[in-house]
Amino acid sequence: MVIVVMGVSGAGKTTVGLELAKRQGVDYAEADEFHPPENIAKMSSGTPLTDDDRWPWLRAIAAWISDHQQTGGVVTSSALKRKYRDVLRTGGDVFFVHLDGTRELIAERLAARKGHFMPPALLDSQIADLEPLQPDERGVVLDIDAEPDELVEAAVRAAR
Repeated sequence: MVIVVMGVSGAGKTTVGLELAKRQGVDYAEADEFHPPENIAKMSSGTPLTDDDRWPWLRAIAAWISDHQQTGGVVTSSALKRKYRDVLRTGGDVFFVHLDGTRELIAERLAARKGHFMPPALLDSQIADLEPLQPDERGVVLDIDAEPDELVEAAVRAAR
């Protein structure tokens, strides 16, 4: 099984994902590394991605998921919409860990973050696009107001 750590930008996907992979002794992949340069440029300029922009990115992540079905792994992805998560599931058995929090807390984190291409101005478009996990989707929603270690531990317990 591959764990997909999902949520809007600034939710803590990288922090939780890296530690989760380390604790489980599996490979980790950062979803941002799957974006083509055009997507990075678009987001850097403050323009939200369209579904058409996202399809190749999501298919690349799904291929990584497929490659890690035997060994397991952890990958981050905003996975904002159900149809995006459906593409990720084409890669195989996945469990979603949705990091969720208040707009204020996430905006605070984004404002403090340095060196990332995603501008805080895109937060509202991500929140607007976010579709919560549905009852038929395997996963858990965790409140990011907790410490990262607590989130990782809760994710490990839920994924069992």
